[in-house]
Amino acid sequence: MITHLQGRLTEKTPTYVVIDCNGVGYFVNISLYTFSKIPETAQIFLYTYLQIKEDAHTLFGFYDKAERDIFTLLLSVSGVGASTARIMLSSLSPAQVQQAIINGDVGTIQSVKGIGAKTAQRIILDLREKMIKLEGLTETSSTLHNTGKEEAIAALEVLGYPRKVTEKVVQKIITQASEPLSVENIIKQALKLV
Repeated sequence: MITHLQGRLTEKTPTYVVIDCNGVGYFVNISLYTFSKIPETAQIFLYTYLQIKEDAHTLFGFYDKAERDIFTLLLSVSGVGASTARIMLSSLSPAQVQQAIINGDVGTIQSVKGIGAKTAQRIILDLREKMIKLEGLTETSSTLHNTGKEEAIAALEVLGYPRKVTEKVVQKIITQASEPLSVENIIKQALKLV
């Protein structure tokens, strides 16, 4: 199996790239997340997943291992194919997909084009435990916030705010943050919004 590619970027579009590896051009399908992360340099490195079917060998590329791990987990769900998994990772970041599944957020998953309520529920049911295990292994932005998130929610509860309200507010702050926030910063921003 081809696990990664390193070479010269010869073509880049929002749905695929072509990577020249010592004279061999590889057509690699990508998500919008990966497209946004790929630098405008000549050299490129992508983690890959090779899907082999009777009629085609299709190569998918990922900017980081976390995205590839989530993609392969999504493929393990009945009714979720490679195109659906790629649409999910184009509509939501890997961290958002992971958190939506862990939190049982059917609405977020269902907001992805082509995913209905039953499929969203099946994804959550099949992958929740696996995503929790994966969360400990990956360094997605959401995992960096996870401890801070719980501490912030607990602190806001002590201040008398209801847990349901603080969970939504804290999640919103973390999702919109461009960089990891300290517990103190999360609490300060939450107090302005609660």
